[in-house]
Amino acid sequence: MFSYLQSRIRGTASTGPGAPPTGLLAFYWHFARQTKGWYGLMFVTSLAVALIDTTIPVFIGKLVSLMEAIDRSAALRAQWPLLAGMVALVLVGRPLAMFADVAIRHLVLIPGATSLIRWQSHWHVVRHSWPYFQNDFAGRIANRVMQTANALRESVMAAIRAVWYIAAYGVTALLLMAHSDWRLGLPTAAWFAGYVVFLRYFVPRMRDLARASSEMRSHVMARVVDSYTNILTVKLFARLADEDAYVREVIDEHQGAMAAHMRLISQFMFALAVMNAALLTGTAAIGIWLWANGTVSAGVVATALPLAWQISNVAGWVSWEVTGIFENIGVVQEGMQTIAVPHTGGDRPGARPLEVSRGEIGFEDVTFSYGRRDGAPVLDHLSFTIRPGERVGLVGRSGAGKSTLVNLLLRFYELEHGAIRIDGQDIRDVTQESLRAAIGMVTQDTSLLHRSIAANIRYSRPRASDAEVEAAACKAHAHEFIVGLQDWKGRKGYEAHVGERGVKLSGGQRQRVAIARVILKDAPILVLDEATSALDSEVELAIQEQLLGLMEGKTVIAIAHRLSTIARMDRLIVLDAGRIVEEGTHDALLGRNGHYAKLWRHQSGGFLAPDLVATETEVELPEEPPLDELRTETQPEPSVDDAPVVVKA
Repeated sequence: MFSYLQSRIRGTASTGPGAPPTGLLAFYWHFARQTKGWYGLMFVTSLAVALIDTTIPVFIGKLVSLMEAIDRSAALRAQWPLLAGMVALVLVGRPLAMFADVAIRHLVLIPGATSLIRWQSHWHVVRHSWPYFQNDFAGRIANRVMQTANALRESVMAAIRAVWYIAAYGVTALLLMAHSDWRLGLPTAAWFAGYVVFLRYFVPRMRDLARASSEMRSHVMARVVDSYTNILTVKLFARLADEDAYVREVIDEHQGAMAAHMRLISQFMFALAVMNAALLTGTAAIGIWLWANGTVSAGVVATALPLAWQISNVAGWVSWEVTGIFENIGVVQEGMQTIAVPHTGGDRPGARPLEVSRGEIGFEDVTFSYGRRDGAPVLDHLSFTIRPGERVGLVGRSGAGKSTLVNLLLRFYELEHGAIRIDGQDIRDVTQESLRAAIGMVTQDTSLLHRSIAANIRYSRPRASDAEVEAAACKAHAHEFIVGLQDWKGRKGYEAHVGERGVKLSGGQRQRVAIARVILKDAPILVLDEATSALDSEVELAIQEQLLGLMEGKTVIAIAHRLSTIARMDRLIVLDAGRIVEEGTHDALLGRNGHYAKLWRHQSGGFLAPDLVATETEVELPEEPPLDELRTETQPEPSVDDAPVVVKA
């Protein structure tokens, strides 16, 4: 039975009825309506428990009246059905009602509804655009997704369980006392009126303070995660004291927010204690007065006092629950800042899959400025075409717009003006998934998933066999170091895990795994953004041979600050301030003695022969050999920092 109940809500079975709305009540209903039947059953069981609890003081009163009887045996014979009913209700009825209430809450709603909210929130958040994640702390986003699920479910359950319980119990108790004598119900009626005013005063203030406290808790989480994520930088620069201050500041602010919240709760609890004392004392005083005047029996007073006492006890519990409800509402409101955010840059209605037949890429009057207020464009009316199977290198100083161009091609950002077409298809009219599936990319800042080496390589083609994964690793010259790996749990080789963002591997090892992943993907369009920047010259040369083979038959866009790595491209495009300032082959650009020649003079020729290094007065170069006759013996390429500086004669 337990397993049956626990399987009633499959949290990950659905992605939800659309995007979460931005209104608070609508946000609650968006998730609660998916399990409204179970919340309805909880409503019924809570009512049953409340009604049963109100009958117990009635039974106590009946027992007191029974004990006042002169003929005790006759009284017992007359009242035995009532006594049997009391025993059955206490021994069987109430435990069953409590079990039903607990089973719905603990076996169905807590695991099921929490997982449902958390899964659907994550599903929505992870589909936001890349800039969305760039504008916030990853730790804060994750914290909000995790905490919002608990807070929303708990506040709905508390509203049903606690608020509905005291409402049902209190109204029933008031009717029972008033039925005996209307004056006996006056303290309870006055208490309820005062309780409503009391809640209206305290609850909004507690809600606001709870929201502030929750937001500060997220700030603490964000700063702590930021320090942990960048712990290597913290250690390298010996800035532990500064990180202490950075985190201490927000913890102190959180403490202040919690202190203000707890001050109000202390006032809340003291005021409630006074109200409860007045209820109990007033009920007892009126009951004794009525009994003294012969208006009511001792049994009625014995019924009224436990009812009042139970209301006092339940009021404290309900007050804590109400406090928790509004604290959780504050958490939900904060979580909505992350979850209830409409997607931007999504697929257009009717978007179709991209069909790549030739691999031609056309940039038509592309203008983009990242939405800068000053309007200064990063790319300024840029137009050019990459022919099918052509290998194009993008050259330019940092900030010239090279990476922006690639990000627009991948639709990480939406164009502000112009169009980008692949085989004549505007990329805005195709699905982003199909677009990115057709493009293999190796980035300079390689980040791996905290999974096994095999899982990271296979990420580009999940159905690839182990042999295909190993073949890709061999082509990327990664197999040799992979087979010697062993992680902290003893997993070896391709099953070894790489740590968060791949921190267990060196920069060069991470980049070789990333290259293997792209090799396995075998996409028709290839983008290399500083693909070999983290490699030593010997490994770089070997991988370049594999990359040149991988480029065959593909349309290639390559970005590199080390010009020697892209000098053999079919065409080089030189960007400056978002415009094309030069375009042509390596030889032709050197012959013009312009921007490219100036950049080239500051670097060595890398894997080209040393006699191909340009000087200020000598820019004519021997004809390059074809790509399929790439030299196998070469001088190691120094980095830009080590390159010789050419001095004017």
